Amino acid sequence: MSREIESHRFLDFAYQLYKTMKTNEINLVYEGEVTQDITKTFTSLTERNMAKSEESNQVQRKVFNVMVECLQNISKHADTLSEDDEDERRGIVMVSRGEESYKIITGNVIRNAKIPGLKESLEHINSLDKAGLSSLYKQQIVESKISEKGGAGLGLIDIAKKTGSKLSYQFKELNEEVSFFILTSTINRNR
Repeated sequence: MSREIESHRFLDFAYQLYKTMKTNEINLVYEGEVTQDITKTFTSLTERNMAKSEESNQVQRKVFNVMVECLQNISKHADTLSEDDEDERRGIVMVSRGEESYKIITGNVIRNAKIPGLKESLEHINSLDKAGLSSLYKQQIVESKISEKGGAGLGLIDIAKKTGSKLSYQFKELNEEVSFFILTSTINRNR
């Protein structure tokens, strides 16, 4: 295939991505290693974007806090596609703004062996109301069930508390060893 055809296909792809982002009001997209610097950059870009839209301070705080928690989850818990891969925590992060809500969508590779435990935690979190989430959060801290990577699942509980919404998730199997974990957090703009 000639370079001109490849270039044309890439431009078509870029334009289609742009149209999709505009149609779905996707404000930011990032794929790559998630580090502290990336987290700072992403929150700074989101802050500027939200300031232009004159979003309420309360909604802005929720979006920032949830985004930071989601990015930290990737940096702490993402796995690699194979044992031979470099030890970098890669993921994808998207922030979209709709009429009624913001959605923060994150995705990362996870070992299939971890899925049952994570799924159980997510289902338990989704079964609780606000008081139940607060109680679970306190219980996790008191019992100090902190893993070697930190957290004790506190990030997911915190996201559910801050959004006031159920956590939406999917696991897309990539092979026998790993799947792609997609988490969608919704922050209502009108509450």
